[in-house]
Amino acid sequence: MDKVKVAFLSTYPPRECGIATFTQDLLRELNKTKTVEAGVVALSDREYDYGREVLFEIRQQDRRDYAAAAEKLNGFDLDLLVVEHEYGIYGGEWGSFLLDLVEGVKLPVVVTLHTTLSAPNQLQRDILQKICQRSEATVVMAQNTVPLLSDVYSVDREKIVVIHHGVPRMNLPSREELKREAGLEGRTVVSTFGLLSPGKGIEYGIRAIGQVAEKHRDILYLILGQTHPVIKRQYGEEYREQLEELVDELGLKNHVQFVNRYLSKADIMRYLKLSDIYLTPYLGKEQAVSGTLAYAVGCGRVIVSTPYAYAEEMLADGRGLLAEFKDSDSIAKQIQFLLDNPQERKKMEEKTQRLGEEMFWDSVAKRYAELFQSVKERYSQDGEIKSA
Repeated sequence: MDKVKVAFLSTYPPRECGIATFTQDLLRELNKTKTVEAGVVALSDREYDYGREVLFEIRQQDRRDYAAAAEKLNGFDLDLLVVEHEYGIYGGEWGSFLLDLVEGVKLPVVVTLHTTLSAPNQLQRDILQKICQRSEATVVMAQNTVPLLSDVYSVDREKIVVIHHGVPRMNLPSREELKREAGLEGRTVVSTFGLLSPGKGIEYGIRAIGQVAEKHRDILYLILGQTHPVIKRQYGEEYREQLEELVDELGLKNHVQFVNRYLSKADIMRYLKLSDIYLTPYLGKEQAVSGTLAYAVGCGRVIVSTPYAYAEEMLADGRGLLAEFKDSDSIAKQIQFLLDNPQERKKMEEKTQRLGEEMFWDSVAKRYAELFQSVKERYSQDGEIKSA
């Protein structure tokens, strides 16, 4: 079987972006296989020192680069272009410059959707609809996105493929050993990680911990990660400072700890493994996928989350508890239930672990490799490019 030669269109490290990390993880795992050879066309918002896997880059806000990129790609020895789609990483209004590229490239296209809006404006809908029409397959990471794509964006259900968000597979010590190493023996650890920004709803998590700490004095809330670089460039550390002031105001210095530094994947997985509960208090219903929540599921942690779309699916069938949006009382109630009912918490962890086994990158990459091979074979038979 010939290798499928694939280019990913995406942000890419060292750019700090969840989609960049996703693409790097998938690329590395695919390149371990015998069936896929993958490189990257990187979207840049400034100068970066990329690795050799980056074929070339596109200046995000320069429309000319998109048409030029299509011409470059047409000259490469490739079988397939994979578009990692998020409205905010492409130039033009709602990422409209991307259409210049997908309309100009002569390769078959697969698109992976990181956000699918349930109530898009006309332009948002038109952009996504055109990209999906142009694509041979549309990948989503949650089953509940399928009817949304079909009903709102008129995407053919036969073209929609559900593949889990990937999670690193690491052999780590036990939770108690990791707590000892971190100096957290005897603490009940709740954690949230990711690039910090106002949409994460951390303030509601802090207030909830304040309520829970009245009964459970051993509780510790770890807020893991740096401020999102885009937020930091525009507003500095304003949001983090507001959160720190809230901790002081509520007298929670012994119960809330900020880990304000770059976290490697190994760091993240160690913190998750030592956690007793993982919390995502996000503010928006639209979150189609959350890499941080996927990592927590992969670690088999019991989860409390607000009911955004991805959380509703991941926490179904007793894998965690949902709290109301922007409601610290509701978050506190769910955390309190888990602490007061350790046997129920254990059952939830076991259910989450079973799902997590399906989400490790080696399994996920295998699914992508099979999809890419089927698209290559189908295209080689009919040789038609779908027009946007």
